[in-house]
Amino acid sequence: MGRRIDLSGAEIRADPGDGSPPIFLPRQPAASPLLALDIGGTLIKLVYTASCGAEAELRFAKFERRRLDDCFDFVRAQGLLGCNGTTTGPSKENMTLKATGGGSYKFGDDFRQKLGVSLDKLDEMDSVVSGANFLLQNVPGAAFTHMSGKRNSIDISPDNLFPYLLVNIGSGVSILKVTGNRKFERVTGTHIGGGTMFGLAKLLTGCKSYDEFLQLSQKGDNFVLDLVVKDICGELACQKQGLSTSTLASSFGKVITSMKKLADYKPEDLASALLSAFTYNIAQISFLVASLLGLRRVFFGGSYIRGHKSTMDNISYALDFWSESQMQASFLQHEGYLGALGALMSYGDPRDENLNLEESQEENSHEAAGPTDVTSADEHNDSNIFPYLLVNIGSGVSMIEVIGKGKFERIIGSHLGGGTILGLARLLTGCSSYEEFLDLSRRGDNLAVDLTVGDIYGERGYPKIGLPASTTAASFGKVNSGKLSEYKAEDLAAALLNSFTYNIGQIAYFVANLSGLKRIFFRGAYVCGHEKTMDKISRSLKYWSKGEVQTTFLCHEGFLGTLGAFWSYENMGIDGLASHEVIREVLLGAPYTGQFPSSPLTPEQENGGNVNAEVEVERLRRDNAVLKSELERLQRENAELKAKLVKSDEAATL
Repeated sequence: MGRRIDLSGAEIRADPGDGSPPIFLPRQPAASPLLALDIGGTLIKLVYTASCGAEAELRFAKFERRRLDDCFDFVRAQGLLGCNGTTTGPSKENMTLKATGGGSYKFGDDFRQKLGVSLDKLDEMDSVVSGANFLLQNVPGAAFTHMSGKRNSIDISPDNLFPYLLVNIGSGVSILKVTGNRKFERVTGTHIGGGTMFGLAKLLTGCKSYDEFLQLSQKGDNFVLDLVVKDICGELACQKQGLSTSTLASSFGKVITSMKKLADYKPEDLASALLSAFTYNIAQISFLVASLLGLRRVFFGGSYIRGHKSTMDNISYALDFWSESQMQASFLQHEGYLGALGALMSYGDPRDENLNLEESQEENSHEAAGPTDVTSADEHNDSNIFPYLLVNIGSGVSMIEVIGKGKFERIIGSHLGGGTILGLARLLTGCSSYEEFLDLSRRGDNLAVDLTVGDIYGERGYPKIGLPASTTAASFGKVNSGKLSEYKAEDLAAALLNSFTYNIGQIAYFVANLSGLKRIFFRGAYVCGHEKTMDKISRSLKYWSKGEVQTTFLCHEGFLGTLGAFWSYENMGIDGLASHEVIREVLLGAPYTGQFPSSPLTPEQENGGNVNAEVEVERLRRDNAVLKSELERLQRENAELKAKLVKSDEAATL
């Protein structure tokens, strides 16, 4: 058995805000170095011991996975192929390095051929949790909050640490419930993570590195591309309804009505919109999962945080908003090295043996079963349809719990809706309509740009936690080039549709689960009448709920449900949603309020706003005419459907 690391007295002596400073180990004797690696989907992270006078310290380094040879050169140059505590004899061929992450399986032969060492493969989730617990239990000041640009260290007693939620943001996102040392459960994850942000950033801004993307986002204004409530309602209507004019309604939603092309937007503004869109989404999913598990302490880690102030501020603000200040986002120093730290801690630990990827496989853990509560068509009547979740997909997304006729409440919303899909589609593919985008997506292959579990772990996938190789790990995570011309518009469209429809389905499932609802209805211009969109959302709900949630789409005021029942907005209890006043309050997909900069006053507003008011009134008149026309169309379709039903009944009688 190799030597163990003495962690007692560990401390960070440098400014904790300076990236990943060394961790001093005053009781660890200076000796041959120890090295551990975390080889992920896009990055290779290294943690190693080094002599610092009579003491030792932990040092940190990282490389892009595509630059594997640079990593090999670094290991040789730093003299990290010493004893490592794991040789079984004098021969170099018997030397092993502790490693975790999917790349430890894919690149084991490369390490053997280039460095002459074997990789002792450790489970990734085990390592991440061990690394987090090491920091929280042994390194003072390793945990901190970051809100409104201000960083505050937090001290947590080891006796009061568990349970907590750990949100690890890598190429994708894994969410784990940690209940003790080596005691945890991966409860869920999302394919919209750091790899998605970076992949889209390469395509939209041409940035070469994630750090460059973060620097761009600092200089940009997301409101150049993002749709806010004022853009939908107008300032006068917002004032009347008491809505904040700067409430975010739809990320990239302004692109839909703009005549601009991708080249007309500043890279800084595109980067800012990407960062806010996806950090808010990660925070929202984290809030929903923590609520379902009854947890109030949430730690965020992973290589895509990187101590970036805006990233941490966005996550902190969103979590505080959704939880009504009942949850607080906490971050970890060295957050990108949790897996490598955990692997390093395993030196000399007899409990850590070479991992068999197949061990502890959860049978069918991610296979969706059929619905467990099948209700016949004639049982759907006014009394038992309630309660249900109504998901309205417009430019943004609103989720409303309906408990009876005229009794409904908006529970939550999302800024990643139809406006986001079409906005990004226009920038990436140049399509001019949602129908054209859907047509492109039908002919595309999302796997040309999406990173799968198999791309990270190999053809076996990650069966220990039930993830087959075909599972999407990170949407757009396979994008390596910033040249749009190198990718087919059809493939980009397919990846966009997959990414956001599955995200909407996941959030809808969590919200329904949290509210104890088993039935979800979807409506909205970006869903109904579009077969592929409905199919993707249905698949998402079936996957996440394992078939326990019934999904139905409202394509008209009167419609045939999935099991043949005829419903109307009236007997569903939502005819009141047609009210102009109520629709502004309830159906806006606008989750965030109060923290965005106000728009500067125009000269007309400064002079009393008379001109602006006249323009606003005229705009509202035009909008009213459009709404009236749409209502008439729906009424005609409703009449046609009812006529068809009557004919069907007459035919059945004959």
